[in-house]
Amino acid sequence: MHRLKNLVYRSLNVGVFDQPRTVLCGSKSLDTCLVLSVRLQTQGPLEKSGSKRFSTAEATAERTREKSLTTETMNPQVKAVQYAVRGPIVIKAGDIEMEIQQGVKHPFTEVIKANIGDAHAMGQQPITFLRQVVALCSLPELLDSPTFPDDAKQRARRILQGCGGQSLGSYSASQGVDCIRQDIAAYMEQRDQGVPADWHNVYLTTGASDGIMSILKLLVSGQGRSRTGVLIPIPQYPLYSAAISELEAVQVNYYLDEADCWALDIGELHRAYQAAKRHCQPRVLCIINPGNPTGQVQSKKCIEEVLHFAYEENLFVMSDEVYQDNVYSPDCQFHSFKKILYEMGPEYFNSVELASFHSTSKGYTGECGFRGGYMEVLNMDPEVKAQLVKMLSVRLCPPVTGQAAMDVIVNPPKPHEPSYTQFMEEKSMVLGALAEKAKMTEQILNTVPGIKCNPVQGAMYAFPQVLIPPCAVQEAKALGLAPDMLYCLRLLEETGICVVPGSGFGQKEGTYHFRMTILPSSDKLKILLKKVQDFHLKFLKDYSLQEPHVRTTQENQHPREL
Repeated sequence: MHRLKNLVYRSLNVGVFDQPRTVLCGSKSLDTCLVLSVRLQTQGPLEKSGSKRFSTAEATAERTREKSLTTETMNPQVKAVQYAVRGPIVIKAGDIEMEIQQGVKHPFTEVIKANIGDAHAMGQQPITFLRQVVALCSLPELLDSPTFPDDAKQRARRILQGCGGQSLGSYSASQGVDCIRQDIAAYMEQRDQGVPADWHNVYLTTGASDGIMSILKLLVSGQGRSRTGVLIPIPQYPLYSAAISELEAVQVNYYLDEADCWALDIGELHRAYQAAKRHCQPRVLCIINPGNPTGQVQSKKCIEEVLHFAYEENLFVMSDEVYQDNVYSPDCQFHSFKKILYEMGPEYFNSVELASFHSTSKGYTGECGFRGGYMEVLNMDPEVKAQLVKMLSVRLCPPVTGQAAMDVIVNPPKPHEPSYTQFMEEKSMVLGALAEKAKMTEQILNTVPGIKCNPVQGAMYAFPQVLIPPCAVQEAKALGLAPDMLYCLRLLEETGICVVPGSGFGQKEGTYHFRMTILPSSDKLKILLKKVQDFHLKFLKDYSLQEPHVRTTQENQHPREL
């Protein structure tokens, strides 16, 4: 009512309303008088106005109120954030899907989204045991059902006993449910062949992304040349560049060696570090192993060199290990950074600051929607650790259902338990199919003139290099697009295949790529790869390139040899 009175008084001054008539007011209060007497001049007398209500929009027609939050007043760091995995190509794909549903004709009948590592959306079936445990935790009445195996019930009871009120709906401690943290520590000890793990160093997170962002928040400080620099691999997962932009840190690129199956070259790390010292203070080294989007698996020797480099330069190491179960090449093996650090001796193991990350979203489970994950933090200053716990407490706790799902991943059925056989069959089926699709993707793409694909040693993606003719590059620049964005847009519009341009991940100047997931079913993946093959040949023909040739990384470094 106070707001209404203020509007009335302002509007009377500009003649929007008739003057109040005291004859209508009688002995009524001012509030009642105003409600009865204020009439818009265009409304006419009371008996003609019907049920039309007072219009604030009309009352303030001569004074348009400006928005408090506009693109000019919003946080500029948010505007600077780019996340290609869900960027313009994906938005366009969603629009096309809606058009198909509405009957709009396209040269294809469906959109195949190969842009993101969302296993279940691509048709992968859940692991039965994981869903059983989470179901039992969510509806404890099912614990009396003979339908569920005893080992699933045992895990569910243990998790519920660690929850407030024995309910998954209660908040947990900010670091996560204690018994789940203990299971994670036991899992890491087994994975790393006896390397000790303290569950007090384990923090449950909302997916790995939440943990990565939390650690980066602690690390970023300073101004000007003392501003924190963060070394990230190129190509990289766009979470890192997005977080760096949001936090106003300095992105320091080190380039993976495409000619050597995307290996990490220690000489390149030194180059990037020394160059960055001229304008920032490099303090953080980010590693993705197995690689996203590149699919490489780092060797033990490479990890040793990286950790020695971090030790010498006093860098905080962030090791993204969410694809640790996704290793397909028989010549490769996953080594955790923690295990190698331990094997390098106490001087390294007791001093190098290391945060490693894992998730429910990848591996053989693909449970992206649960948003479960954890991080283990080693050698963090105790006072800083207290600040970390404080910061985590602001978001209360990660989803407890996601914590329960994470517990199943680190505490799966044992050989003597009733669910073991089915669990191993399902796990082997998922990982075996991924290994076959990784090989098939590499082989088929490498038959296409103008496409070169490194072996997909691990993770869930291929990152092939594609030749884009000069005239297509010129057209893209005229349109204000990256050349591989133009390529991917045309691929989507002509075939219905949604992939992500390599420019969204970073790449060496003069090279072009796209990232595609290997998650679709084998039959659908074959269709996808055939469409890519046909499209690429047509693309080359449209832009009149006679002899397609993909430049290798070494050729890009030595153009005179071409």
